[in-house]
Amino acid sequence: MKTLETNDWLVLNTIIYKIYTMESMEEMRRELLEQLKLLIDFDSADFYLASMHEKGKLEKPVTLNCEGNLAEEYEKLDTARGVFSSGKALIYRETDIINEDARVETDYYRNVYKPNNWDYSLQMILAKDKRFLGVITFYRTIGKENFKYEDIFVLDILKEHLAYRLEKYFKNGGEENDKLTVTAAVRQYGLTRREDTILRKLMQGMDNQKICDELSISANTLKKHILNIYRKLGIRNRVQLFKMIREHED
Repeated sequence: MKTLETNDWLVLNTIIYKIYTMESMEEMRRELLEQLKLLIDFDSADFYLASMHEKGKLEKPVTLNCEGNLAEEYEKLDTARGVFSSGKALIYRETDIINEDARVETDYYRNVYKPNNWDYSLQMILAKDKRFLGVITFYRTIGKENFKYEDIFVLDILKEHLAYRLEKYFKNGGEENDKLTVTAAVRQYGLTRREDTILRKLMQGMDNQKICDELSISANTLKKHILNIYRKLGIRNRVQLFKMIREHED
C-alpha cells in the first residue's frame, strides 16, 4: 500500500472538494485529470461519461494529451462491454486482464496504442447501484514501466466520490450550465475551421440544404463534415448536439 505524504493528502483533499463543488461536470473532470498528474505518473488520459440514451455507449470525452475520440474503438472491446454491463466499480491495469503477448497483438493495441506511442494503461470504471456511469483511462508511453498498485490505491480513494457526483449528474438529466459554447467545443475537440463554420450554422438551426448553398458544397461533403463533428464530440445525432452545445456564445 502506498504511503501518502502530507502534500499528497492535501492534493487529494483538494480534488475531493472540487468533485463536489465545481458546477460544471466538464470543468470538474478536466481539473481532476490535471490534479491527478501530481499524484500519478501518466502521459495521457481520457474521461468519458456513459451515454444517457444508449446503453453501453460513451460520450462527452474530456481528454489530457489525447487526440481524437476513442469511444468507438473502446466500445468494440469484449472486456469493455463486460465491465459496462456488470455495473461494478473497478480499477485495474490492462495487463491484469490479458497477458502481455496477447495484448500487444490485439487490434486495439495496434490501432490505438501504437499510433499514440502508448504501452500501458490504468482504467477506472465508475458505477453505483449497478449502473455504469463513466470510465477514466490513464496511459503511459512506450519505454516507461507499467502502473503500480500504489497508483490503484490513489484512485480507490476517489472512486466513491466520483461515482456519487456522476450519479447525481445523471439523475438530474445533465446540468444545463454544463453546455459548451461553440468556441469552447472547437478548441477542446480540435475541430477544423470548416467544421467550426458548419457547427455554428447547425446551432443557428439551418437545415442541410441551406448550409450547402451558403458554403457551395455538396450534400455528401456536408454529411462527412457533420459525421466528423459528431465523432470528435462523442455524440451520434443532432439532438445530442443541442444538449451538449449552447445555441448562443454567452
